[in-house]
Amino acid sequence: MAQKSRHTFRKRRPSADAGLTTVALFEGIKGLLVLLTGFGILALIHHNLHQAAADLVQHLHMNPASRYPKIFIDALSSATNSQLWYLASGAFLYTLARFIEAWGLWRQRAWAEWFGLLSGGIYIPVELYELSKSVTWTKVMLLSINSLIVVYLLRVVIRSRDS
Repeated sequence: MAQKSRHTFRKRRPSADAGLTTVALFEGIKGLLVLLTGFGILALIHHNLHQAAADLVQHLHMNPASRYPKIFIDALSSATNSQLWYLASGAFLYTLARFIEAWGLWRQRAWAEWFGLLSGGIYIPVELYELSKSVTWTKVMLLSINSLIVVYLLRVVIRSRDS
């Protein structure tokens, strides 16, 4: 009788395929957006950051004298190249985590389901706090999507444990 490998993974569950695939795609898209942001940050190194920020605000048809665009321009103007490297490095680490999670969810790995549950759940208190400060459609949508993913992954983890 052949001995079972200690690296065996549970069989694919057809009922979870669509849900886990959807969450995997969502996490992969988040990772891709942050990766592009990281490259954008790297492109700013050794450039006139004040001018780059002003050009971006103008390109987005925003008033540079209004509150948030002014904060953005001021923050970017005072950023150093080393701070930009730190931001880009953080973006790449976040991207790596999202891509690993997406791959694991796509392959229905139990560790990825737990990782997704924990990494999504950690944001809920922050999102609730931000929502308590001011209610916007963006904040409500982010909290709703994140909560749906966390509840779904919780159900998947509980079902996997019970079977």
